[in-house]
Amino acid sequence: MDTNLVIMILLPLFLVFMFSGIPIAIGIGLSSLAAILVILPFDMVAFQGAQKMFGGINSFGMLAVPFFMLAGNIMNHGGIARKLIDLALMFGGRMPGALAHANVMGNMLFGTLSGSGMACTAAIGGTMAPIQKEKGYNPAFSAAINIASGPVGMLIPPSGLLILFSIVSGGVSVAGLFMGGWIPGILWGVAVMIVAYFMAKKHNLPTEKSDRTFGQKLKVFWDAVPALMLIVIVMGGIVGGVFTATEGAAVAVVYSLLLSFYYRTISGKMLLKTLSDTALTTGVILFLVAVSSLMSWIMAYAQIPQMIGETLLQLTDNRIVLLLIINISLLILGTFMDATPAILIFTPILMPICTGMFGMDPIHFGVMMIFNLGIGNITPPVGCVLFVGAAVGDTKIEKIIPFLLPVFAVLFGVLLLVTYVPSLTLFLPRLIGL
Repeated sequence: MDTNLVIMILLPLFLVFMFSGIPIAIGIGLSSLAAILVILPFDMVAFQGAQKMFGGINSFGMLAVPFFMLAGNIMNHGGIARKLIDLALMFGGRMPGALAHANVMGNMLFGTLSGSGMACTAAIGGTMAPIQKEKGYNPAFSAAINIASGPVGMLIPPSGLLILFSIVSGGVSVAGLFMGGWIPGILWGVAVMIVAYFMAKKHNLPTEKSDRTFGQKLKVFWDAVPALMLIVIVMGGIVGGVFTATEGAAVAVVYSLLLSFYYRTISGKMLLKTLSDTALTTGVILFLVAVSSLMSWIMAYAQIPQMIGETLLQLTDNRIVLLLIINISLLILGTFMDATPAILIFTPILMPICTGMFGMDPIHFGVMMIFNLGIGNITPPVGCVLFVGAAVGDTKIEKIIPFLLPVFAVLFGVLLLVTYVPSLTLFLPRLIGL
């Protein structure tokens, strides 16, 4: 087998397909098919290819991904966001640009329930945008803050991406990843709020003085408690060993469904649409996982991860510099690739380098990687959260970018903090013995 020939076929074809605009799953599949024809005899290609693809999705743990997606969609369509926004407004109303801070806190709260950056951005932003416009907020500023805080759902559990990383990495503890995502996720939200505070001061945005009585505030909090209990039930069950992540995802679906009926915010027709949307998205993700498994096997067979590791070590053996190079590489890749395929493709390449050569904890690496790819979700040209946020904010991306630039700078600083201070990620997992 000629390793160089495999690389010359696989990587250029993949890049051509990716930049040509065809779906990334199709691009991965076609480039992998071309490469496997070089590795195996023609009569073995169909058998081995199908076997590797099926093996990639033949995992009990993989069931957690569609279940958590369904729970998030039910929360999104079931009107849960409004309860959380009221709670966020109660806490963020005294600061300049109060509605922007409420938007960030709303995304953080909803992120813990939905686990999806796009769901947060659509649900919270869709509700907040008209209110902010009525209060005289610049729509581009409002959209930028909503977009910047949307990806916290990728880090704050229960997160489908953390579960996906656990599967791709060969079984890193889901409970450990869930606990490890809390502090970096909260730091992300706080960083966006700091930027929003200074922007609000600069543009003289108002506070929101509440005229609610103590009893009314208590009711707002009480109305949000049932939604927030989902975090306690799911996280408590998984971390306490009561049920697995997959079983926890099923519990989340049942609880979110009961909660939507309790709030009387979901109808039978809406539920059918929610199930249909989830099934469609799940099919796309499972196909993506299948073809990415094939590509990962080809790269491992051709020893591409080892070659990349040796190349990096030839550049420098300094741990700080190498981690900086890896982060910058992921940031660049994240601008062109969604988080899911990036995790599937680059985890098998980069994880052995970081954990094997540097002794980096797999939980730390996973959280660092997803934090990095989360930034990619809000950057052009392929930032899905960016496009959703611009649509719900009814403004153009070119108007949003100037407000996002300071956020990018601050989030990069937080990323470096998460990278070089492992205790930020590992404190909570170690506290509970994971």
